[in-house]
Amino acid sequence: MGLSASQKQRYKRHILMKEIGPEGQEKICAARVLVVGLGGIGSPAAMYLAAAGVGTIGLADADSVDLSNLQRQIIHTTADIGRKKTASAAERITAINPETRVVVHEQWVEESNIAGIIRDYDFIIDGTDNFPAKFLINDACVRENKPFSHGGVMSFEGQTLTYVPGAACYRCVFSAPPPIGVAPNCAQMGVLGSVVGILGTIQATEALKYLLATGDLLVNRLLVFDARQMRFRTVECRRDPHCSGCSQHTSAASMSANSV
Repeated sequence: MGLSASQKQRYKRHILMKEIGPEGQEKICAARVLVVGLGGIGSPAAMYLAAAGVGTIGLADADSVDLSNLQRQIIHTTADIGRKKTASAAERITAINPETRVVVHEQWVEESNIAGIIRDYDFIIDGTDNFPAKFLINDACVRENKPFSHGGVMSFEGQTLTYVPGAACYRCVFSAPPPIGVAPNCAQMGVLGSVVGILGTIQATEALKYLLATGDLLVNRLLVFDARQMRFRTVECRRDPHCSGCSQHTSAASMSANSV
């Protein structure tokens, strides 16, 4: 059908780019992206995806907005305290871009429901804050042949990689969750609010690059950054032929996902 006059105006800065143009913008407008976890990572990711014109954005989270979230979870406001994060985020996305369709999954992703949730999406963004949830998302995306972006943060540091079928998955790099209590999370160690913003925007960029089939994704590469020193480095990764996630013998975690 092509872009409407208002869409051409809204996405003018995209259309001017030779890597996007009107055809690329149409791809974005037809795409479906799922954001799992509407915390510090998921907030900027969802907002930039909406602004970019992603046609359908899925939101998966069962948590409610708390005052302590607002230091970094910018999709929510003070007036949203006590509301479900999915409702708050959906409202903000619609305010940014009324043309974006929002699909709400007001539940924790678990082994029993994750396949059904991710199946209808083109790309998945992991915005969760615990290792079992990250392994759960990885294993489900591997099984369902779904590309996804992993992201993790702590204090001033962040890391992210992109998985596409056939590439190294999260388990190839980190074979199993650490024992409970060994690795602290953001609730225990804290995190600089803007650091999750850096990570979330990188993940949104990876999603858009994937949808446009342009540039080099963080496939078989783990991007690690230290915002305190403002240093970025890339660690090359290889697919593990014995990986329990992406080899023929798949083992999935089965704990719920919480947002950063």
